[in-house]
This record gives sequence, structure tokens and C-alpha cells, in this order.
Amino acid sequence: MICLLIIMNNPDDLARGGPGPDFKLPALKKNRMENSIKKPVILVVDDEPVNIEVLAKILQPDYRVLFSTQPRKVRELAESKEPDLILLDVIMPEMDGYEVCRDLKSHVTTHEIPVIFVTAMDEEQFETIGFEAGGVDYVAKPIKPFILRARVKAHIELKLKNDLLKKIAAIDGLTGIANRRRLDEFLRQEWGRSIRQGDVSLAAILIDVDYFKKFNDNYGHQAGDQCLRDIASAMAATLERSADLVARYGGEEFACILPSTPMVGAVHLAEKIQKAVADLRIPHHHSTVDTIVTLSMGVASIVPTPECDPQSLFQAADQMLYDAKRSGRNRIMYQTIFG
Repeated sequence: MICLLIIMNNPDDLARGGPGPDFKLPALKKNRMENSIKKPVILVVDDEPVNIEVLAKILQPDYRVLFSTQPRKVRELAESKEPDLILLDVIMPEMDGYEVCRDLKSHVTTHEIPVIFVTAMDEEQFETIGFEAGGVDYVAKPIKPFILRARVKAHIELKLKNDLLKKIAAIDGLTGIANRRRLDEFLRQEWGRSIRQGDVSLAAILIDVDYFKKFNDNYGHQAGDQCLRDIASAMAATLERSADLVARYGGEEFACILPSTPMVGAVHLAEKIQKAVADLRIPHHHSTVDTIVTLSMGVASIVPTPECDPQSLFQAADQMLYDAKRSGRNRIMYQTIFG
């Protein structure tokens, strides 16, 4: 993900909410782009352009700064840009900062983003409201640059450490790809995203290693573990987009979640995964379908709706996997679900 700093020197541009959809970014040199990617992202929300410019000037040397003058669009922006921290004014038209914060904290995709309130309302009662709304800190105006930088740095460092711990907790220890916990979390996340986008397909692939128990019984568990690692690496290398996820589902089963993917695209990827594993030529002379390790796969696709449960996608893929195994294994079965 690349988030670029867009600071408008003309306050009138900021008052309109920043550049429109046709705004063209200036060309950047490659080394400047690469350096900017490493910086944490801060989203500044304030209806006063002069306040945004002040905060941006203080924070720009160490962070990538995004801005919004429209409080009702903050969650949408936070979902798409995934900032590491939000600086949020309290007094704004249509929707105050407390409401914005409560909205962010009520949605799974944004509730873990730390929010610091920046306001002239520094009485204890207002700080209490801010903390109860879900804020992590409170910075009073007029802004003292050293204090602001220190508090932002502390919360950014804590957020990045928590992100690292979450990432470690989401990795399968044997194969190095995502684990079942991450898979379930990702499914819920992408299900919600598909509903918000409207009429967008979400696909799943469930994958089973054919006769893996026989593989373990005859080649040993160390060879079995290496087989699973090799399969996981081949599948991960086959994914065509960073938005897709491959995970270990359990035992010798794997799963893929493919956002914005219709059935034809999901089946195409399943075929590529099947070929990639076959190309490994892992010997399996105790299989009744081939002399190498093969896969059975179930594919399902759905356009998510609020009335459907995310698990319905996995249930359909699981049924297709069952049909593939019952029909002789080493094959792909698929089904489109209509909610």
C-alpha cells in the first residue's frame, strides 16, 4: 500500500476537502517514493485548513500525513488508507470528533487505530468524554510541537509493536503462511468490505492434500511436515494479487480467500495452484490417484449480503471439496452461491 502526503498550500483547496478524483499527483523520483513508504501514516482530521497545515508542518519530517476536512468520510478514508494514527479535532460541523471516534471504534476494520484528540477544549470533563469515546490521548491547543511529537511518537511505536505481535500471532508455525485465526479474521474483513462496495464477488478455495495420512505413515512425519511447507510455499508464490490470502486451514487442509473475484477467476487460480504443486513432483507412491502428491479442491463464490453469514462461503467450498474427494480426488469442483 502506498499513501502519499498531499498538502495544499492554498487554504481554499483544503476547505473544499482536498483534491478531487481527477487530481494528478506530481511525478516522484524512485528513491523518494521508496523512502516515503517506510514512514508511518497519520491521518489529520480538522475542518480548519490552517490547523491542518500547522500539524502537517510539525509531523511531515517523520511521518506521511493525510488529511480530511469532512468528518463523515473519516471511517471510509481510514478503511482505504489504513493510517497508523488519527489526530482528530473535536469541534466540527455536522459530526463532532467524539462521534467520529465512536464510529471508528464500532467497526472491526478501524477500531484498533489509535485516536488522539487535538482541541482547545482541555477541561477534565471533555477529556473524560474523549477517553470514553475511545481516544488514547488528548493534546490541547495551542499546539506545542515538542509535546505533540512526543505523544505521537509514543502511540505510533506502541501501535507498530502491537501490529508486529498480531502478525506473529497470525502465522502458522509449521508453514509460515497465515493460520486459521488470521483466515477467519480476513474472511470477516473482506465480507464487510464486499457489502460496503456492493455487488462484489468474494471467492474461497478449500484445498486438501490427497491421501496425506498414507504419506505420513509411509514417509514419516518429518517428510510430511516438509511436504506441507513446500505446498504452502508453492501456493503463496502462485497468488496473483497482494489482496489475496492463503492460509493453513488445519492439518493437511489449506484455504484461499479471494476478494473481488468471480467464479471464473477463482477456478483459474485453483488450476494454477494445482499445477504448481504437481510441478513440485513430490513422490507419493502410496496414493491411489498418482505417484506424486496431488490436491483436491473445492471452490465457491458469492456476492455477500448483510442477510448471509460469512461462513456460508466456507460451507459451500467445503461441500465442493467433499464432492471432489468423493469423485476420485485430484480434481476441482466449484459452485456459485446466490444469497
